[in-house]
Amino acid sequence: MKNQWIATGAILAMLAVAIGAFGAHGLEGSITDNMLENYQTGVQYHMFHSLGILVVGIVISMTGPSKLLQASASLLVIGIVIFSGSLYVMALTSMTWLGAITPIGGVSFISGWLCLTIATLRGR
Repeated sequence: MKNQWIATGAILAMLAVAIGAFGAHGLEGSITDNMLENYQTGVQYHMFHSLGILVVGIVISMTGPSKLLQASASLLVIGIVIFSGSLYVMALTSMTWLGAITPIGGVSFISGWLCLTIATLRGR
């Protein structure tokens, strides 16, 4: 059985490495230290939650799919896009108003982890 979430997590982890390398080697000196720190925070959360998606995929492989597990992985992807994405764009453009939407991604991360917790406590 194919597991889309393992593939998705692996692709997102690969992108986190590439985006992080771009920041480390291509942005230093061209954006402020504060914006570089925001960018690095985006990369860090991007990678952590990519690994979380891999975990959800592994749980699905072991227990079978469920609505809660699907929701968990989806919410983690949404969190990466909104949380990390807003930090990347903010750092690259200095549009600091994007910081106002970053917490929406954080809530998505929290919700994704909560769904995984409930799913595993229920046995899927």
